[in-house]
Amino acid sequence: MDCVLGGMLAFTLAALTCCQQVETGARRRYCNGMNPYARQLGTRDPLKVVATTARHLEQISEALGPARIEESPAPGKWSAHDILCHLADCELVFSFRIRQSLAQDRHVIQPFDQEIWARNYEGYDAQAAIMTFSCVRQWNLMLLRSVPPEAMKKELLHPERGEMTLRVLIETMAGHDLNHLAQLEAIAVHVPLR
Repeated sequence: MDCVLGGMLAFTLAALTCCQQVETGARRRYCNGMNPYARQLGTRDPLKVVATTARHLEQISEALGPARIEESPAPGKWSAHDILCHLADCELVFSFRIRQSLAQDRHVIQPFDQEIWARNYEGYDAQAAIMTFSCVRQWNLMLLRSVPPEAMKKELLHPERGEMTLRVLIETMAGHDLNHLAQLEAIAVHVPLR
C-alpha cells in the first residue's frame, strides 16, 4: 500500500506544479480567478480526474485504517475523516449545482460555509462518507457523460467568483478533488502508526 500511496502522492504533487508548465493561453484558461483549484488541475481532462477520485479515496482510507483516519495532522487541521465528510458534502453540492446549471439559464450558485457544515462531522462515519461520495459521484458522471458538448458552455454565476461555464464548474470539481487527495495522501504518509 505504501507504493500505491507514494505513486498517488507523486502524481498529485506533480499536478500542483502543472500550471506553471502550460503555455500562456492555456494558463489563462486554467489559472484564472473563476476556478480556485485550476493550478491543481492544470491541463488534465476534468472528467478523467473526477472518474478516478472515489477509487483513490478508498485506497487511502484502507491504508490509514480506522484509528489513523480520525487523527488530525496538526492542531486546527481537518483529519482524514473530516476531509472525507467534506468531500461527500461537496459532491452533494456539486450534484445540485450541475443539475441546476443544466436546467436553468444563468443559474446562480449558492455558496456555503464549509466550516459550519464541518461542525457536525463527529457524528458521521468515514466509510459512509466514502460510500456517499462514490454513489453520488457515479450518478454525476453518468449525467455528465450524457450531456452534449455544447452544454458545457452553459453560463452560470458564482456570487464570489463571478461568471463561469458548466465546464469551469467541472474543472473546479476536479481541482477540488486533487487538492483534497493531496491532503489525504500527506496525512497517510506523515501520521505515525500508534
